[in-house]
Amino acid sequence: MRLASVLTPLNEHHLTLAAQCGVQDITVRYPGPDPEELPRRQRQITAHGLRLAIVEGYLPIERLKLGSDDGSELAAMTSLIRQMGKLGIPILCYNFMAGTDWVRTRLDAPERGGARVTEFDLAAAERAVSLSARASTIGSDRISVEELWTNLERLLRELVPVAEECGVFLAMHPDDPPLPGFRGKARIMNSVENFERLVALLPSAHNGVCFCQGTFAAMGVDIPATIRRLGPHIRYVHFRDVRATGPDHFVETFHDNGPTDMVAAMAAYREAGFTGPMRPDHVPQLIGEENGEPGYTMLGRLFAYGYMRGLMQSAEKFVRAPSQS
Repeated sequence: MRLASVLTPLNEHHLTLAAQCGVQDITVRYPGPDPEELPRRQRQITAHGLRLAIVEGYLPIERLKLGSDDGSELAAMTSLIRQMGKLGIPILCYNFMAGTDWVRTRLDAPERGGARVTEFDLAAAERAVSLSARASTIGSDRISVEELWTNLERLLRELVPVAEECGVFLAMHPDDPPLPGFRGKARIMNSVENFERLVALLPSAHNGVCFCQGTFAAMGVDIPATIRRLGPHIRYVHFRDVRATGPDHFVETFHDNGPTDMVAAMAAYREAGFTGPMRPDHVPQLIGEENGEPGYTMLGRLFAYGYMRGLMQSAEKFVRAPSQS
């Protein structure tokens, strides 16, 4: 297993801290169509002894989800995969939430010692949507479960062969929150069974899963058991936890302060043979960082790095991987 991180902002100070804490792989957001930007970021990261390993977020994929692409988004995604292949960047993490990305209704919920974390409350989200906004969202942009599955299969049939050719692994992130629908649009990546359906649509090592622990925890599943169940398909991990009453209400936690047995989870990755990148996600904001980007400040990451490295080293020493059993 390799310790990974997104860095916001991606700068020399944060890269130095990450390298000092034992991070190996770096995640970057899609940099846009400029073909010089991704190589520039790779050079910046490599100069610190780190590897640019994952592209994730801000992808040109929204119309592909809705089935309304005129060909430009497909061309952009194909071009990105080919460039990643040339640069040796192995993982492209994407999601299939139509009309939105991850959503939270509170950014300053209290955690241990007064640290701030994010929270989702469906009732609060629904109250926040005005009648006019609701009408404009639901209208012609409404999309059904069946349409999403059709659009996803079409996308996979276009992109997976390119990914195979280029040595890039696609990793699907679950819907966050994992609701059956949100603001008039259905959701499909919201259950373990649907992830099994995903990988069965086009069986390939390059059609894989981003196992976001917090989102799977919000589904109410047994995390170590689910890691073992999806293990052959996991290409990338978001290591985090939530306290949840269900997908309609949950609060983020410190990595060591939630309900999931994180020791057992790390052991399950080892038992499943996972050796890829794993990054902390949605970390608490610590004192002095109240004006930072919620969930993405640096001090909380530093705590997570040490905690995760300890768990990784323990699992690698004491848990047998499949080839050793």
